[in-house]
Amino acid sequence: MIDIGTQAPAFALLDTARAERKLEEFKGKNTVLAFFPAVFSGICDTEMCSFRDAMADLNTLNAQVVGICVDNPFANKAFAERHNLEFPVLSDYTRETIKAYGVELEDFAGMTGYTVSQRSVFILDGEGTLKFKWIADNPGQLPDLDLIRGELKKLD
Repeated sequence: MIDIGTQAPAFALLDTARAERKLEEFKGKNTVLAFFPAVFSGICDTEMCSFRDAMADLNTLNAQVVGICVDNPFANKAFAERHNLEFPVLSDYTRETIKAYGVELEDFAGMTGYTVSQRSVFILDGEGTLKFKWIADNPGQLPDLDLIRGELKKLD
């Protein structure tokens, strides 16, 4: 688990076009890393669509959103297209990044051996320093976008 005030763990993950995207390329703006358990799973759809709908407001706070899910890039692409997501949705199919951030959720939905990410949000400043973290108590809990906006306002 990473602590507030520390550098966020670096990652290199595939986007929906299977292009490698590294954390360092998001530096310069405040970054909202939104880890979610699974595409096309109801609550995750609601969460990512909420971020989509809040993008104009988040942009005024010098913020960008990056979704991260353990599903493969092909499923992530279909998910992003269906919901018209204009922010990157990255695939952590190796589960290395969820381990680095300390957000593994084992035996998801009662499936023994199936590990996904806990629903969680990490806010990084333009230098990649962790300024805020929220981890859901259970997969059905959604992040509070007003709280996220408030945390982003503190960074301006």
